[in-house]
Amino acid sequence: MTYRLDHDHATAPRRRTGRIGAPHFGSLPLGDPTGGADAIRWREQVDGKPLYPRVSIQRDVVLTMSDGVRLRATVVRPANRFGQTVLTPYPAVVNINPYNRLAVDVLDHTLHAPVLGKALRTASASVDGTGTGLEGLTTLTKTLSGGVFDVFGVNRNLVRSGYVQVIVDVRGTGASQGKWQILGEREQQDSVEIIDWTADQDWCDGSVGLAGWSYSAINSLQAADKRPPALKAVFAVEGCDDIVRDIYITGGMPSAFIPAWLSVVNLLKWVPNPSSPIRDVLRGDTLRWARDRIKSPATEIGSLMWGFLTARDDRIFDDPYFDERDPQVDRIEAPTFTVGAWHDLFGRSATGIYERLQMEPGRKQMLVGDGYHVDVGSGYGDKSSPPRLDVLERAWFDRWLKGHRNGVEYYGPVTMRQQGGSWTSGPSFPRPGVRPQRLYLSAAPSGSAEHAVHDGTLRREPVDHQTSLHVQPDVRGAVSRDMSQVTAGAAIALGKSFTVDARYQERGGLSFTTEAVSESTTISGPMNLRLNVATTAHEAIWAVTVNDVAPDGTSTVLTNGALSASNRAVDRSQSTYTADGSLLSAHHYLSRKRKLPVPADEPVRIDVDLVPTDAVLEAGHRLRVDVYAASFPRYLTVVPDLIKARGRRQRLVLDPRHPSYLTFCAGGEF
Repeated sequence: MTYRLDHDHATAPRRRTGRIGAPHFGSLPLGDPTGGADAIRWREQVDGKPLYPRVSIQRDVVLTMSDGVRLRATVVRPANRFGQTVLTPYPAVVNINPYNRLAVDVLDHTLHAPVLGKALRTASASVDGTGTGLEGLTTLTKTLSGGVFDVFGVNRNLVRSGYVQVIVDVRGTGASQGKWQILGEREQQDSVEIIDWTADQDWCDGSVGLAGWSYSAINSLQAADKRPPALKAVFAVEGCDDIVRDIYITGGMPSAFIPAWLSVVNLLKWVPNPSSPIRDVLRGDTLRWARDRIKSPATEIGSLMWGFLTARDDRIFDDPYFDERDPQVDRIEAPTFTVGAWHDLFGRSATGIYERLQMEPGRKQMLVGDGYHVDVGSGYGDKSSPPRLDVLERAWFDRWLKGHRNGVEYYGPVTMRQQGGSWTSGPSFPRPGVRPQRLYLSAAPSGSAEHAVHDGTLRREPVDHQTSLHVQPDVRGAVSRDMSQVTAGAAIALGKSFTVDARYQERGGLSFTTEAVSESTTISGPMNLRLNVATTAHEAIWAVTVNDVAPDGTSTVLTNGALSASNRAVDRSQSTYTADGSLLSAHHYLSRKRKLPVPADEPVRIDVDLVPTDAVLEAGHRLRVDVYAASFPRYLTVVPDLIKARGRRQRLVLDPRHPSYLTFCAGGEF
């Protein structure tokens, strides 16, 4: 579905005034990703003299849930120059995360230390290793100046401008009691009760916003779909609306990220709250906290290992366990700003959340960068880039919690870093002007990928004779963009082979490449790769990338996908098709009962759904499809399937009766 912004910016007034004291200067033309004059005003409001000079932080707040479990929270309120808490009620912004408020406190003390904090932010913004071996490292460090840590943790500038911030440890994590449910039903009820509790406090004026990054973005979306009356706006950075397909069991295969992430959170939940140790002992909180930790010392680690070893745990399939955890985005009514990245852990959700929000553009906004998970916001605030995330968050809440007519509803609504290009703003995703196209895989050499197992062609006509191309699994995926994605972006510090040059990985794959395009050509939207494949075993693993190939041979991954052959069944009711009936985005069942047998050495057709993206191929560049027999550790194989696939030899069968082809949307001809 395509959404458009119906506002006519050409006729927008040059000056609008909303609430007294909140003038709106200038107008924001559609197509300006920087935000123009409006964004200058937003930034000045964040970086200028605040309404209040200090904040008052209470780190030992107890919230008792309806089942008696006691959650722990930090409440941050405006304060005068003497440190006295301001009594005026203000809107509240709530963050609920499982990463232990102790870690949030350490981050807060570091970034707001009188000398160190400013030095870190300044260095982060100024040190740029683009074009050097330090490019990946400085991309990561520039997140400090991009504003995401203000969205994630204590946002002192926001509070000093007339807000209250509430940061809560998820039940079973940090200093909160209970058992961690990992976004489960009881946790979602907690979120609603936290919102209700916040709205009832005398320091809150009754309006509540939700903000968060990653896990706290997901539970923000979950809470919003319950439509609590006090919730007025959501600012969600890298949330997710389909945990199974995004990261948990992509294509039917577990990700190495999940056990690593679970281990980190389970370790952090054993670190006690240091802010009130004696008081916690005297009132019995320490005993209750320890008791709950002993009952669930390593939440889900055992079931994950059991499922991986035996395939007998429903959580390695698309199961009702996940159904209750996926936010019902189409139920959300509060204005929602969603931020994502093309190579994020939750890459499919970057655009999927925006598409599923059933509200007019302006009340919903989408911002998608060309990055990963932990580098979100890197470079934001630079010339020709979007405003910093803390600036956008403040503008969003000023508009929807305070009623300021600051023009943020006219930003975007779809702001994207076009891969191979620059930042753009527009009315819709996919980008206007693109149309469905099909390119067929052919064994004929392209002359551009002699380093690959096979150098084939991507062309407009299907093959006229049958050819089988063999490919073996290897571990070259450990040095690839897949590796950077599964490490949430941390691996980009290791060099170009982990980011913009896939030629090392391609040595283990089958490559199919177009002729060079004669003019700039846009690709935008979802993609599907239909393959005719066979294996000598009873299971096969297929991993795919679609790449932009520069004239010097550099091959940059634009999007990726994977599928195990037994999970090839497609749910037509949730898949997307073009006007002529071609499959554009496949939705696989990924359930135990829908797994299909894989006959030995007999070709079967599979549809590999690729993460939606937006890119431009400049003149002289080529489009390439790479097909691999594995990509470790991005896609893991459960042991029973690994046994079925042992000793396998996989092959891609290029057959004129059952052609293999890429279906995608583009603005030019290939």
